[in-house]
Amino acid sequence: MRSASLREAGQRSEPAAAAPLADVRGGPWLLTGHDGRVTAYVHTDGAVLRWTETTPGGPRWDGPDVLPAKNITDLVVVQGQNRYAHLLGRRVRPRADGWSNVDVMYATQYQTGRPMTQWRSLGNPSKEIAEAVEAGVPAAAVASDGALYVCVPTGSGEVALRREDTRGRWQAWSRLPVAGTTDAPLPAAASSGLVEVLVPTRTAALHLRQSKPGGTLERGHDVGVIPLPGSVTALETAPGRLTYYLTDVRGGVVAFRADNWPVPLGGDPGDGHIAALRTTVDGYDCTVLALRGADGTVHLGVCPTEGEQGGVWWTGTGMGCAGDPALAADGYGRVVVAAVGPDGRPAVARQQDGEGLTLSDWRPM
Repeated sequence: MRSASLREAGQRSEPAAAAPLADVRGGPWLLTGHDGRVTAYVHTDGAVLRWTETTPGGPRWDGPDVLPAKNITDLVVVQGQNRYAHLLGRRVRPRADGWSNVDVMYATQYQTGRPMTQWRSLGNPSKEIAEAVEAGVPAAAVASDGALYVCVPTGSGEVALRREDTRGRWQAWSRLPVAGTTDAPLPAAASSGLVEVLVPTRTAALHLRQSKPGGTLERGHDVGVIPLPGSVTALETAPGRLTYYLTDVRGGVVAFRADNWPVPLGGDPGDGHIAALRTTVDGYDCTVLALRGADGTVHLGVCPTEGEQGGVWWTGTGMGCAGDPALAADGYGRVVVAAVGPDGRPAVARQQDGEGLTLSDWRPM
């Protein structure tokens, strides 16, 4: 595999018609649908904005479509093997007595470019108002049978789980066998049908996994890393095997797989989320990582899949980003990178023909 090659983001094109977004809260998230078109989501105050490629592979985008998200303070967007887009949010509604009603909301988009369902409530894992208001930001994963697993950190440092059964019926909230969580846990699903959850704490990352599809999540070996809040992501790097990528608070990006030692990957990460994508570069099976660097710009890392021990090639793109970058493969298998720039406008760059990972100029959606 040759080293990646990136053009500087200073060459980006910005039509006068492109307008900055107001009150960006999160995103972008990039998902590829059954028809090969990529969809981008950005969470703003009171709405989710959605852009959709007009044809597989772009480069043109329709949007933004405005999807209502009233009182949704935090959002996550996830996708399973069925390619449905699941939107999970934390809703906060002030009460007359000075407290707030906090519950977990979800909506689904079944097809690219189509309307999403109405928001529905999953309630709150705590019944007492003083505990309920401390429920954290939800995280979710979609099992291979389409069932949605939703995890919520509680104010007492526990993790609550609510999930669907195979018929789409929701089970009651339960508690995972962990304590001392400091951030949203990360549930992740493998093609084997098994679901895992990584729980950040102040001293380690706690790992839970199923022994059979739909089974109980049980404690595995704890991992001797301390995840920076919000940084963790998971990627299936071999059939049924997940690799976790995160920023260790003691410095640098780290990768690990269950029952293996963590591998330091270097890099110069900032304080945000790491995106990961498995793709082909120069005919090799590779993993691409994207993050906001300490300098406030998008950084990309490339290495052979499960070959992190050989080193990761990191490079800066020069593209400033206000939040976290996102990755997806378009309908032709090309890498797509998206970020909300410091000017509040979402922009995208796409893999071009050539050796290594060559990106186009950054362009507003």
